[in-house]
Amino acid sequence: MKVTKKQTKQLLRMVLLVGTIISMFYVPWILVRAWIAPLPNTVQEQLNAGIKYGFDGMIVYVHQAGMSPEFYAAGWHDRKNKIPAYPQALFKIASITKLYFAVATTKLVKEGRLSLDKTLAHYFPELAGRIENSDKITLRMMVQHRSGIPNFVDHPDYWIKPPNSRQETLDYALDLPANFKPDEDYGYSNTNYMLIEDLIDKTLGYPHQQYIREKILIPLGLKHTFGSLEEVNINDVMSGYYVGIDKDFKTENTGLMLATAGDVGKFLRALNNGSVFNEGEQEIYSSIYVYEHTGLLLGYQSIAKYHKDIDTVVIQFNNTTNFDGYDWNLAEIIYNRIVKIVRKKNKSKTI
Repeated sequence: MKVTKKQTKQLLRMVLLVGTIISMFYVPWILVRAWIAPLPNTVQEQLNAGIKYGFDGMIVYVHQAGMSPEFYAAGWHDRKNKIPAYPQALFKIASITKLYFAVATTKLVKEGRLSLDKTLAHYFPELAGRIENSDKITLRMMVQHRSGIPNFVDHPDYWIKPPNSRQETLDYALDLPANFKPDEDYGYSNTNYMLIEDLIDKTLGYPHQQYIREKILIPLGLKHTFGSLEEVNINDVMSGYYVGIDKDFKTENTGLMLATAGDVGKFLRALNNGSVFNEGEQEIYSSIYVYEHTGLLLGYQSIAKYHKDIDTVVIQFNNTTNFDGYDWNLAEIIYNRIVKIVRKKNKSKTI
């Protein structure tokens, strides 16, 4: 039987229609709803809406230059004990910690105690045979994530058999092929900053937490920022949850920093306006690292950004994660909507 051109078109239409119907089952409608929903008038209303999308608790800090900081919270600080979220809670800031390490590295470079151009093999000769290209990877490349060193969290066994020590964590990045040749690409790798942390300790001869406290936290008056879980009252730490797991991850010791949203906000403004630096340091920092960051751990998501057009710092903490779901995308949508609300509010004041 000969198929006519008209029949072919009808068949194509049917195929496209069926394909469209099938694809609709895979559309992340929760993200679409969050994105197209009418923009609330206030940040608090947006946080309340965020809780309805599945986050257990949220904290937001907003600081526009020349105005008093604004603090917001919604949901639970601790859902088991029914403690409501509050803005002054401590939070595991995850990879936002890298900003503090980058500043500390900058200060040590300016002091002449570290060199951005010396190699990994120079600083850690014991790792020379276990990290490919260690004789070509410089400290600068490590700070910039241009080293090619594998990210330990990408190891297939990392989540199956979580490391129980710092050495076990590092082992997941050793004796592996490089992701790329040094300085020929960009590849975000937590291993870079784990080694930088060790290098700072090795250079100082005492814990990096003390150096960060003396050189960054105390000068900026940041009294609610801590280097590890051992330094805090665990009840002050916001609980962290993973979708589908009935566990509070706040007691997991990651070795990363904890801080209130207010302290992160103050630090981020000081980073962006240069007041965290001494003379000659900001030029070094600007050549090696960024001025904003996000963070992700089991139970903890964080976004810390400065918005130059409105001279405003906005920090957002969420205490619910799902690496297989849409939680991160949802958090970013909520964050961007909060910034829109702040911009709208700022614009109305200038009219």
